[in-house]
Amino acid sequence: MTGFGAATASAGAESLTVEVKSVNHKFCEVKVRLPRELAALETTLTKLVKDKVARGAVDVSVRRASRTAAGVVPQVDVALAKEYRRAWKELAAALELPDTTSLRDMALSLNVIRLEEPQVPVEEASKAVEAAFEEALRHFKAMREKEGTALYADLTSRLKLIAQWVKEVQALVPQAIENYRARLSERIAELSKGVAVDPQRLAQEVAFFAERTDVAEEMTRLDSHLKQFDELLRSPEPSGRKMDFLVQEMHREVNTTGSKSQHAEISARVMQLKAELERIREQVQNVE
Repeated sequence: MTGFGAATASAGAESLTVEVKSVNHKFCEVKVRLPRELAALETTLTKLVKDKVARGAVDVSVRRASRTAAGVVPQVDVALAKEYRRAWKELAAALELPDTTSLRDMALSLNVIRLEEPQVPVEEASKAVEAAFEEALRHFKAMREKEGTALYADLTSRLKLIAQWVKEVQALVPQAIENYRARLSERIAELSKGVAVDPQRLAQEVAFFAERTDVAEEMTRLDSHLKQFDELLRSPEPSGRKMDFLVQEMHREVNTTGSKSQHAEISARVMQLKAELERIREQVQNVE
């Protein structure tokens, strides 16, 4: 199931943006991308996702952005400045010159003051990321729930259509047997040229045909699978993988029905059932 959520929090001069997005996947696979200094949060964020998401490839990304205009701040290397001060004092004494070093001289010395990305306060940033992540995850879940409502309506309508066709197939089975009996009688009468036909032998052949083409067992199992699928649709628990399995089983029953059938209308219903089950199979990939 697809979803997206984003939120932003602040830590010192840092703005931290968290994005959570997902695409379809058979299992729950989580990838977390973090700034190097916040890498320790990967395990925590992965667990938080898996606690709330049962299925999907979920991508979590955290981006840092400085709230300063240039995106960098000056950093002072005090230890280096002291070494410069010591060296100049030494040089002034050695040359017997007055030591006139000023603060400006110190500031302009190489690498004493340099521009760097602001250092993020790790503890404060970690709390900010977790707060932003919780908010992003709420938006993410809300989007998935909205999609889930649409999927529920779509799958429910398709199940009703399949259930209707199953009833039609069940109603057509006796008609198919009767049609076979009538065709067989006509054929025998045509070939026997007026010779009396043994009704017992005819009944036996019709019984053999009925046994070969009997799909009652397949239709009963298919009806059971439809009811189980409907129960999963109504369940608050994640059911995508179970639905996957049920769709496979329904395909199996429909295929068997098609291989047994020798009736045009039943074959037509079988084709419709296969097409609709394929649409359901594709939709189930979106179900958590």
